[in-house]
Amino acid sequence: MNNYVEGVFKNRPNRFIAEVLINNELVKAHVPNTGRCKELLVPDAKVFLLPSNNPKRKTKYSLHFVLNKGVLVSLFSQQANEIVFNSIKQGIVGELQGYNVLEREKTIDNSRIDIYLGKSKDGNIFEDCYVEVKGVTLIKDGLAQFPDAPTERGRKHLNELIELKKRGHRAAVFFLIQHPKGDKFRPNWENDPDFAKILNKAYSSGVEILVYKCENSLDGITMLNKSLSFDLSL
Repeated sequence: MNNYVEGVFKNRPNRFIAEVLINNELVKAHVPNTGRCKELLVPDAKVFLLPSNNPKRKTKYSLHFVLNKGVLVSLFSQQANEIVFNSIKQGIVGELQGYNVLEREKTIDNSRIDIYLGKSKDGNIFEDCYVEVKGVTLIKDGLAQFPDAPTERGRKHLNELIELKKRGHRAAVFFLIQHPKGDKFRPNWENDPDFAKILNKAYSSGVEILVYKCENSLDGITMLNKSLSFDLSL
């Protein structure tokens, strides 16, 4: 049994806070997603929140799911990293199998990469892979698209993967579609053409692009064992 509370979205005064109606009471909830989500968080959308008993929190609730196009969409962007990491450990990601060293938040130079994978023998790494994870919630023209707002941080991550590839490492950007209606990926040329251009450059440089999607329910989120296609063109 889950602990989610149902509510009705009313407003988002800033990117961290949503105003939600719960049992005719307007409450403030934390939004664990810094994207705009304007196509998802529309007035009167049904949402599901997780309550917190932490007295130090400024908000009692966190907004985890929104009902959109008849399906639950996960807004907990940080959870994408955990989902991908666990799925790799379970062998669900066919392209990333065979690694016996798995780490999260790997520091290299002045950066932290979401996931580090290594193949070791006798304590020595002889092959490795750096993976950056991007959660995708925007569905546009039938395609899952990222980002939903210009992302300097996202562009920085891609350039870091390009540099790692130049140094001889395997590198990949992993787009996890958190909206069940998305079956194919395309960079959002309209919202952030610079990100789309750098993504094309990364792909041409040998950085791999992996696309998978989630199946969402209030009782849990699972990643489907199927790699999806992508289109990088304008």
